[in-house]
Amino acid sequence: MNNNDILRRVRYALDISNPGMIEIFQLSGCSIEQPTLLKLLKKEEEEGFIACSNPLLSFFLDGLIVQKRGRRESEAGQAPKPDAELGNNAILKKLRIALDLKEDDMLAVMALAGVKISKAELSALFRNKGHKHFKECGDQFLRNFLQGLTARNRGTSKGLDAA
Repeated sequence: MNNNDILRRVRYALDISNPGMIEIFQLSGCSIEQPTLLKLLKKEEEEGFIACSNPLLSFFLDGLIVQKRGRRESEAGQAPKPDAELGNNAILKKLRIALDLKEDDMLAVMALAGVKISKAELSALFRNKGHKHFKECGDQFLRNFLQGLTARNRGTSKGLDAA
């Protein structure tokens, strides 16, 4: 799953408009124009497609956190630094923070996507990379999470290809 897919799926799951997307980017200190946003939301085979870099996706996810949860007091005057290396575990963690999802909420979202996962398996995804119980979050897991999120917020798991 590439960053553009993630951007499109999060946008669809949370029903965010184009002006809303631009505002989210701005909340993290990243200025983006609508024509550029539209190119980021295109599929690879479409003309005008622009690949979404890790720092750009990181800006979006950080802006989503600020929009949903507010800015942390310790960050008040600081410009956030985007993550250059943004793996699926970090994406999942940022979405969890932004949407204020507790462990049971995460399990419920996964259940909506038809995935059964234990609390131990879930917590392994949020451990530090060097921890002995750390587990890499695969593309399919992240895809299922976004599908469950869509079902939770939109009341449907269909139409993901339209996103």
